[in-house]
Amino acid sequence: MATALFDTWTDRYDSWFDTPPGRLVKQYESRLLLELLAPLAGEKILDAGCGTGIFTQGVLDSGAVVTGVDLSAPMLKKAVHRGPETGFTCACADMLSLPFPDNYFDRVFSMTAVEFVADAGQAVAELSRVTRKGGTIVVTTLNSLSPWAEQRTRKAENGHDLFKDIIFRSPDEMRNLVPENAVAKTAIHFQKNDPVPDIPGIEKAGRETTPDTGAFLAVKWNKS
Repeated sequence: MATALFDTWTDRYDSWFDTPPGRLVKQYESRLLLELLAPLAGEKILDAGCGTGIFTQGVLDSGAVVTGVDLSAPMLKKAVHRGPETGFTCACADMLSLPFPDNYFDRVFSMTAVEFVADAGQAVAELSRVTRKGGTIVVTTLNSLSPWAEQRTRKAENGHDLFKDIIFRSPDEMRNLVPENAVAKTAIHFQKNDPVPDIPGIEKAGRETTPDTGAFLAVKWNKS
């Protein structure tokens, strides 16, 4: 079901990130991902639910070797086309059953994919399984406490095909899914129609005054 859904969203997904709000979202989300993941040259890194590779490139720029997995073959095809000739490989696979041995990757990340997984606990366990001891895991999702989630919930109620089965989670709900040593941070405190010059100030204020309400929620921990 999810496979067929994302197969039809490939072009629309990429096109949204070419819009003014989409470019800003990508900028702030990429910045937080790289801050938490801290990829290093030569490391083996898994991008679970990589989609079209929108966020893979920033990790590849560190010199890491990245493997992307996704349920959607059309999305993976775009990810391969976007990525460089070396440093990126991919596989069509489910993040609930990853085709890799235990302790295989130095770092693992998953960008806004867990909200499409009913059994998020199993997904977290599987991401941890393929990460080496001491390795870093970053999982991001759309924060249920944000206005962006409220807007998508209304769209789901009106029959929007992408959001109708989505599961939004709060910072506390995500913290309960991962080990106690996890760090949780958010970004995207601005709204789509906020004036671009105002956005840096909105982000700064959001981080300082309402740190749990940013639309983009990221949790990071190290495998013990």
